[in-house]
Amino acid sequence: ESGEPRVFAIKLVVEEVEDSVLETTLPEALEVDSEATIGASVRIEITPQNFGRIGAQAAKQSIMQRLREAERDHVYHDFIDREGDIISGIFRRAEPRGMIIDLGRAEALLPPGEQVMSERFRIGARLRTLLLEVNRAPRGYLLVASRANKVFVRRLLELEIPEIYNGSVEIRAIAREPGSRTKVAVQSRQVGLDPVGACVGQRGIRIQNVVNEIGGEKIDVVQWHDDAATMVGSALGPARVVDVELSEEDKTAYVTVPHAQLSLAIGKEGQNARLAARLTGWRVDIKSDQPPEEGEEVVGAVASPSDGVEESSGPDGKV
Repeated sequence: ESGEPRVFAIKLVVEEVEDSVLETTLPEALEVDSEATIGASVRIEITPQNFGRIGAQAAKQSIMQRLREAERDHVYHDFIDREGDIISGIFRRAEPRGMIIDLGRAEALLPPGEQVMSERFRIGARLRTLLLEVNRAPRGYLLVASRANKVFVRRLLELEIPEIYNGSVEIRAIAREPGSRTKVAVQSRQVGLDPVGACVGQRGIRIQNVVNEIGGEKIDVVQWHDDAATMVGSALGPARVVDVELSEEDKTAYVTVPHAQLSLAIGKEGQNARLAARLTGWRVDIKSDQPPEEGEEVVGAVASPSDGVEESSGPDGKV
């Protein structure tokens, strides 16, 4: 009635107090509630002296902060075991920090660096992402999502292809340039099972479902080989390889391809060679099987697992 703030605590009535913050004795409880009994809860006023509006505001802020911390802990424990998995949510809004995805119980941030630049989504669109990080920082978003990470493609393949999910086919390596192209190397763990065919599916329907999910990005599925030379040749598909010579000293694979397939082996802006290098972990040096005519430069390409592609135009086909 006076408008002054008052503070109350709910305490459990016990015979012997062990925690004065949460418990009170029966005689003390009877002072505020004549019907109090052992095991019941009573409301006891604990308003501090000189507790005015400023004190009430400070108490409110403290309580709200504790509630936010409790909510963040709840979200953290709900999602920490799902880190690295696919999550589904609704695109609610765009902020300078990125896209905000509503997961129902929480929100996830899809930062610009984890987006595929060629993809566009409308507000309200449902989309799947990889739960990349579950943070416990006091500020900022707890959940960070990604659609650009290569693990996103791995998880989609696991969902779409039963043989990968049950372990009959194993993904040995993935190289990805988000929004453009991905190469996936697979190996069979079951005798007689074609791992590439299992992934592609009849008329390509299985792999097409994954392609559709990632906005039409091309996916090359190749067979993994433990022999490095054979693996490099496989990774350069769809180009046909004539010969692969390995240099263990500098971990370079010197690849010879038919002259007519040199451009295919290198790929647009060197992409095929670049992805093959990342997929295998070998530096790839590509050249034609035909010697250059008099006055003609030798054209090829060199790609390393970590760098870009260099055009080869020296007398020996290497830069």
